[in-house]
Order: sequence, then structure tokens, then C-alpha cells
Amino acid sequence: MLIEVLRLLFNRDLNKLKAEIELYETDSQLWLIDKNISNSAGNLCLHLIGNLNTYIGAELGKTGYVRDRPLEFSLKNVSKEELISKIDQTILVINNALDSVNEADLESIYTQIVFEKEMTTGFFLVHLSTHLAYHLGQINYHRRLII
Repeated sequence: MLIEVLRLLFNRDLNKLKAEIELYETDSQLWLIDKNISNSAGNLCLHLIGNLNTYIGAELGKTGYVRDRPLEFSLKNVSKEELISKIDQTILVINNALDSVNEADLESIYTQIVFEKEMTTGFFLVHLSTHLAYHLGQINYHRRLII
């Protein structure tokens, strides 16, 4: 049951991320920062894509994805269309990976130490969902401040 709940949440929030990115009027607005806003919507979007492709795609889905986390925050001027395409690809990766997970896998220890201690795969997937929602809220707020 948790797998289907997670699938629903990841799909809902990644589609909402796509909708937020689409609402920016110009590509350049995605990359604006202000003295009180240290991360642009574009960089937060790249961060979410990298995070999910690493921890779900590569680890659970065995996609071979290799993360460049510093680039998620330093890369600039990626177009809306490219970001949306990357989100669409991430949705497919998440769904394919979750297809390979069963309820017993959720109780097993996640394959990496991420927070300096072991945790179950189920706990970490819930964390990844809330991490996505947290940054999605930041992007929504960024968009409303910028536009």
C-alpha cells in the first residue's frame, strides 16, 4: 500500500513541479535570485531531478544515473522546455523504479548511508517525497515573488 501512496505523491508533486515551471513567463525568470533568495527555481528544479534520479532511479531502479550535485546549483540558463523534459523523464524513472519495489523492500535497510545512520527504504522514500514537497513550495513562492 505504501508503494502506491508514494507513487501517487511523487507523480502528483512532479506534475505540480512541471506546472510551476511552465508558469514562469520567461526562461530568465527561472534563474533570478535576490538578496534573500539564494537558490533560483531553476536550480531547485535541477536539484530535485538530481536527488530523485540518484536515490530512487540509480539505487532502486538501477538506471546508472551519476549525480553531479554541485552542478545542480551552479548550472544556469537551462530552458523551461529542457527542465520540463527532465521532469517528464524523472517521472518515468520513478514509476519504473517503484515497479521493482515490493512491500518487503520497504522494510529493508536502504542501500546507502545518507543521514549518517541506517534507515529503512520505506522511511527514506517518505523523506524523499517530503523533500520534493518542501522544494516545490519554495519554487511556488519564488515564482510568485518574481513574476
